[in-house]
Amino acid sequence: MNINQIKSLNKPLIVCAISVLSLLGFESKSQDFQFSQYHESPLYLNPAFTGLGKMHRFTLNSRIQWPSLPRAYVTNALAYDYNLDYLSSGFGLMFTRDVAGSGNLGNTNASFLYSYRVAIGKKLVLSTGLQFAYNFTGLNQNGLTLGDQLLDNRGVSFDNELANIQNIQFFDFSGGMLLYSQMLWGGFALHHLTQPEMSLIGDSNPLNMKISIHGGVRIPLYRGPKKLDHISSIAPSFVYKRQGINDQLDVGFNWHYDPVSAGLWYRGVPFKRTDPNEGLYDRDALVFKFGLIFPDFQAGYSYDFTISEFGGASGGAHEISIIFDFEARLKKKRKKEFIPCPTF
Repeated sequence: MNINQIKSLNKPLIVCAISVLSLLGFESKSQDFQFSQYHESPLYLNPAFTGLGKMHRFTLNSRIQWPSLPRAYVTNALAYDYNLDYLSSGFGLMFTRDVAGSGNLGNTNASFLYSYRVAIGKKLVLSTGLQFAYNFTGLNQNGLTLGDQLLDNRGVSFDNELANIQNIQFFDFSGGMLLYSQMLWGGFALHHLTQPEMSLIGDSNPLNMKISIHGGVRIPLYRGPKKLDHISSIAPSFVYKRQGINDQLDVGFNWHYDPVSAGLWYRGVPFKRTDPNEGLYDRDALVFKFGLIFPDFQAGYSYDFTISEFGGASGGAHEISIIFDFEARLKKKRKKEFIPCPTF
């Protein structure tokens, strides 16, 4: 089914198509979900970011993709991490839930994260992180609408594969490294190092390892003698991800002037053709972001404007992020062992 055929379907058939494509796509080669606001979901991006907040940090991310299509993709993530500065360590917990299609193809993940930091001179810090995860994946068969159900007025499917579908559970392991100063950061993460089996029907379908390379720099826009944390700044950044045969590049910038933050990103791999015969390039979306940043709290909203061949039929994607990052009140102020990671 090509993209023009999908656009011409009415909504019930689109729901059916998404259900079948979600099931078949999941069984062929699974891919991780994503957040457009990757800088507001640090623990999901790289476990080496664990514990790089002030002391206590709570992060909430919520994404609705393709809202024009009923029950398409909904993703939520909740994380907490703690900066144990005097042990050069960070500890974190993260819970994610991703639901795709009318069949509620769901993935629930609970993770424990740990990081350890080493100072390199006075201006650089190297952070290494590990993530141990337990994963549960299942499918609601009652929500599926298969091809033979559309042809049969009774609405019953006789597909033999339905009897083989089962829920699965598995452990997962990931790691990453991050090098940062007060003005820049760069690192990489390797997710799904064990490549666990993901098949719902008992055959072999390992989850491909995901390789992520990311970095950014904060450029102050000086306007007189002000403290560094309270002046206008611009922060270009990028994330390149590869999982199996699929790759993706997010590149853009965030502008900040207390307390307002705004950003623009491009998602796609420039000059890469997705279909050489039709001259189609790998382009996905333009991401527009607006947020507010305060000393202990920040919130952001972003919208993915689809620029691929799918066009406006999908409705793009909406995403929100909320972060509480604060220090507990102590009688004696803690001495900072490491420079803080720059905020983007």
